[in-house]
Amino acid sequence: MADALSKVPDVDIDPEGQFKYILVNIKVKGGTEHKEIVRGTKTAEYHIHIFEKVNPAMEALGLECNCLGGGKIEHNNTVKKLRVFGESTGYGKADHAVTVEKLKSVFKDYEITME
Repeated sequence: MADALSKVPDVDIDPEGQFKYILVNIKVKGGTEHKEIVRGTKTAEYHIHIFEKVNPAMEALGLECNCLGGGKIEHNNTVKKLRVFGESTGYGKADHAVTVEKLKSVFKDYEITME
Protein backbone atom coordinates (compact mmCIF):
# COMPACT_ATOMS: atom_id res chain seq x y z
CA MET A 1 0.00 0.00 0.00
CA ALA A 2 2.95 2.33 0.58
CA ASP A 3 3.58 2.34 -3.17
CA ALA A 4 0.23 4.17 -3.48
CA LEU A 5 2.02 7.15 -1.88
CA SER A 6 4.81 7.03 -4.44
CA LYS A 7 2.30 7.08 -7.29
CA VAL A 8 0.88 10.43 -6.14
CA PRO A 9 2.78 13.40 -7.62
CA ASP A 10 4.20 15.77 -5.00
CA VAL A 11 3.04 18.80 -6.99
CA ASP A 12 0.07 19.44 -9.26
CA ILE A 13 -0.43 23.14 -10.03
CA ASP A 14 -1.64 25.22 -12.95
CA PRO A 15 1.02 25.99 -15.57
CA GLU A 16 0.53 29.79 -15.42
CA GLY A 17 -1.12 32.57 -13.44
CA GLN A 18 -2.02 33.34 -9.84
CA PHE A 19 -4.15 30.83 -7.97
CA LYS A 20 -5.05 29.34 -4.62
CA TYR A 21 -3.15 26.29 -3.35
CA ILE A 22 -3.31 23.86 -0.45
CA LEU A 23 -0.69 21.77 1.30
CA VAL A 24 -2.11 18.33 2.05
CA ASN A 25 -0.78 15.49 4.18
CA ILE A 26 -1.64 12.11 2.69
CA LYS A 27 -1.12 8.81 4.44
CA VAL A 28 -1.90 5.16 4.03
CA LYS A 29 -5.19 4.33 5.80
CA GLY A 30 -4.37 2.68 9.07
CA GLY A 31 -0.65 3.15 8.49
CA THR A 32 2.07 5.56 9.46
CA GLU A 33 3.70 6.28 6.09
CA HIS A 34 2.81 9.72 4.81
CA LYS A 35 3.93 12.67 2.69
CA GLU A 36 2.88 16.20 1.85
CA ILE A 37 1.57 17.23 -1.55
CA VAL A 38 0.87 20.62 -3.12
CA ARG A 39 -2.26 21.24 -5.18
CA GLY A 40 -3.29 24.52 -6.81
CA THR A 41 -5.61 25.74 -9.53
CA LYS A 42 -7.25 28.87 -10.89
CA THR A 43 -10.58 27.05 -11.08
CA ALA A 44 -10.94 27.05 -7.28
CA GLU A 45 -12.91 29.99 -5.93
CA TYR A 46 -12.10 28.84 -2.39
CA HIS A 47 -9.37 26.59 -0.97
CA ILE A 48 -11.96 23.98 0.05
CA HIS A 49 -12.81 23.46 -3.64
CA ILE A 50 -9.29 22.10 -4.19
CA PHE A 51 -9.60 19.77 -1.19
CA GLU A 52 -13.00 18.55 -2.44
CA LYS A 53 -11.26 17.30 -5.60
CA VAL A 54 -8.14 15.89 -3.93
CA ASN A 55 -9.84 13.99 -1.09
CA PRO A 56 -11.99 11.57 -3.17
CA ALA A 57 -9.07 10.89 -5.54
CA MET A 58 -6.81 9.98 -2.60
CA GLU A 59 -9.51 7.89 -0.91
CA ALA A 60 -9.86 5.88 -4.13
CA LEU A 61 -6.16 5.01 -3.76
CA GLY A 62 -6.64 3.91 -0.13
CA LEU A 63 -5.12 7.09 1.27
CA GLU A 64 -6.33 9.56 3.90
CA CYS A 65 -6.04 13.33 3.48
CA ASN A 66 -5.60 16.18 5.90
CA CYS A 67 -5.33 19.78 4.70
CA LEU A 68 -2.42 21.48 6.48
CA GLY A 69 -3.24 24.98 5.22
CA GLY A 70 -3.32 27.08 2.10
CA GLY A 71 -2.17 30.20 0.36
CA LYS A 72 -1.57 31.45 -3.15
CA ILE A 73 0.98 30.76 -5.84
CA GLU A 74 1.96 33.11 -8.63
CA HIS A 75 3.35 31.05 -11.51
CA ASN A 76 5.16 32.83 -14.33
CA ASN A 77 6.43 30.14 -16.70
CA THR A 78 7.82 32.70 -19.16
CA VAL A 79 10.52 33.90 -16.74
CA LYS A 80 10.45 30.67 -14.68
CA LYS A 81 9.39 32.17 -11.36
CA LEU A 82 7.09 30.93 -8.61
CA ARG A 83 5.99 33.06 -5.67
CA VAL A 84 4.28 31.46 -2.65
CA PHE A 85 2.33 33.80 -0.36
CA GLY A 86 -0.88 34.47 1.55
CA GLU A 87 -3.12 32.17 3.52
CA SER A 88 -6.45 30.36 3.45
CA THR A 89 -9.32 31.82 5.44
CA GLY A 90 -10.74 28.34 6.04
CA TYR A 91 -7.59 26.26 6.53
CA GLY A 92 -5.10 28.86 7.79
CA LYS A 93 -1.64 29.51 6.41
CA ALA A 94 0.26 26.58 4.97
CA ASP A 95 3.92 26.14 5.87
CA HIS A 96 5.24 27.95 2.80
CA ALA A 97 8.75 26.60 3.45
CA VAL A 98 7.47 23.03 2.95
CA THR A 99 5.59 24.13 -0.17
CA VAL A 100 8.72 25.79 -1.60
CA GLU A 101 10.77 22.61 -1.05
CA LYS A 102 8.12 20.55 -2.86
CA LEU A 103 8.05 23.05 -5.74
CA LYS A 104 11.87 23.02 -5.98
CA SER A 105 11.81 19.24 -6.47
CA VAL A 106 9.64 19.68 -9.59
CA PHE A 107 10.59 23.12 -10.92
CA LYS A 108 14.36 22.68 -10.66
CA ASP A 109 15.29 25.56 -12.99
CA TYR A 110 12.86 28.08 -11.45
CA GLU A 111 13.43 30.96 -9.06
CA ILE A 112 11.07 30.22 -6.16
CA THR A 113 10.31 32.77 -3.42
CA MET A 114 7.94 32.96 -0.49
CA GLU A 115 6.45 35.79 1.56
